[in-house]
Amino acid sequence: MLASLVGKRDPEGRGRRQERNRGAALAGKSTLHRLESGVVGKGAADRYRRFGIDKESVDRFFVDAFLESKGSTVPERIILDLDATDDPLHGRQEGRFFHGYYDCYCYLPLYIFCGEQLLCARLRRANIDASAGSLEEVERIVEQIRGRWPEVEIWLRGDSGFTREALMQWCEQHEVEYVFGMARNSRLERGLEPALRRAEKLCKRSAPPQRVFEEMNYQTRTTWSRLRRVVGKAEVLPRGPNPRFVVTSLPSDRFDGKTLYEEIYCARGEMENRIKEQQLCLFATRTSAHHMQVNQVRLWLSSVAYMLLEAFRRIALAGSSMARARCDTIRTKLLKIGARVTVSVRRIKVALASSYPYQSVFAHAYDQLARAGP
Repeated sequence: MLASLVGKRDPEGRGRRQERNRGAALAGKSTLHRLESGVVGKGAADRYRRFGIDKESVDRFFVDAFLESKGSTVPERIILDLDATDDPLHGRQEGRFFHGYYDCYCYLPLYIFCGEQLLCARLRRANIDASAGSLEEVERIVEQIRGRWPEVEIWLRGDSGFTREALMQWCEQHEVEYVFGMARNSRLERGLEPALRRAEKLCKRSAPPQRVFEEMNYQTRTTWSRLRRVVGKAEVLPRGPNPRFVVTSLPSDRFDGKTLYEEIYCARGEMENRIKEQQLCLFATRTSAHHMQVNQVRLWLSSVAYMLLEAFRRIALAGSSMARARCDTIRTKLLKIGARVTVSVRRIKVALASSYPYQSVFAHAYDQLARAGP
């Protein structure tokens, strides 16, 4: 089936050059290994390293696919979500380090999403700041997007690991808005004390949790170059106070503190579900090769798999009962199903079981793809 889908004229592999390969339609594990390891080989001079990978083209590909998915529709605003996560390692891979927060040896990949669409998956060592390299990735992505959509409004969103002067200053200089979480400190907590007292009074009138939002202009003593708008959430839970802070370039006359925190900032949590889909359902953590660059290629392959399933969900499953299905659900219920495949001289016939329980969803997806065109 895969051989016929990629256009092979001999989908059963009967005409393979070497006898031991006849009957195998697709490339063997050695060829796939050369594809992954070609990036660290000696180039064309090495007979076992004949594949080359243009990293810049790969990076452009993810953004191009996102832009092309919109067709002629130009969005008024897009939000780019940034996040770092752990990729646990169980061997002595190149670039492995112990990360105290995750309590394991791991890589620390950087992901950038726009909604459910993946724009960047960069494998990194774990002995770095969570924001390391994010400015360079944001610069190239924003430049590529504005090359196609010069008038689009772009926002950045991330947790406190990305609240860095260089990134915020770049956004302010390039008309990119941002909303980042902020780690608590004694100065911020003192500024939020009046709001916490108001929240505690509300708790006495009704059951917790209660929230009160407080605006303040804040600047660090040494690292920030200017005052910035900070919104504090004074929340009282049954177990006690739970203060939180975000820093933003968005003006208060457009978005009040409650809207900024609850509707804009908290929505970034959906990105974490997309990362889980890739890691738990599509083998993004299969970084067991020794060389870090080979593991980057494996992460890219998993990322492309995610892109295909995300597009399938967005285009083929829209309006069906699986419109919000996870990638592993799609694979299990719509792709990994039994069929009888018959190959003749003129055609390849696929017969699906009449008792297949998701016939209506399968037919809906087929019809949607046919309407969408190539």
